[in-house]
Amino acid sequence: MDDEELVDQKKYLEERCKPQCVKSLYEYDKCVKRVENDDTGHKHCTGQYFDYLSCIDKCVAPKLFKKLK
Repeated sequence: MDDEELVDQKKYLEERCKPQCVKSLYEYDKCVKRVENDDTGHKHCTGQYFDYLSCIDKCVAPKLFKKLK
């Protein structure tokens, strides 16, 4: 293990799970375009962003815990 470089499995799995969450990413992108001209600062896309992250987390969690055991 002297010369081996450790790989962050979570980041690797997140990249592999992103294609499964395209619908959530599309909804987030639509929201960003819809509110980009909001000068009041009251409109935001936090919900859609968290939906996207949640989708990735749900995909990653079971795979990551298998590797940690």
